Amino acid sequence: MVILSSIAHDVSELLIKKGETIAISESSSGGLISAALLAVPGASRYFLGGGVVYTAVAREQLLGINFDDYPGIRSSSEPYAELAAATIKDRLGADWGLAETGAAGPSGNRYGDAAGHTCIAVNGRYNRVFTIETNSDSREENMWQFASETLTLFKKLLSEAN
Repeated sequence: MVILSSIAHDVSELLIKKGETIAISESSSGGLISAALLAVPGASRYFLGGGVVYTAVAREQLLGINFDDYPGIRSSSEPYAELAAATIKDRLGADWGLAETGAAGPSGNRYGDAAGHTCIAVNGRYNRVFTIETNSDSREENMWQFASETLTLFKKLLSEAN
């Protein structure tokens, strides 16, 4: 948790320095990404909002994404992470959209992904997507690692953005 807090602080400083904003759609990290950023004083300067998009109902109601409109896309995949990041960014008018979607555990998901699988997407001046496999079935550990990896990857991209 201390590591996540430190990364969130660094991300917050970068966003404030650049005068940029972020919106977040997260799933298997359960809100830990948003919570880490919101725990930093001054969060209202850069955090526009987000949601834990954990079910099809949440995806449809919070993001307005119905998979019938996107044949072949499924949760816990890179294409869905990209779509979620772009959608949350556009819906909230943020400079950056960040999405995480996966399977925390202790078992995998219905799509055949193992516990410890997540896809992360960043949408902004740079668009990137990553897949992480922790090879662990520990739900809580995976959730913390997903959040930490997501913010670490975003921090790297944000640092490189001009």
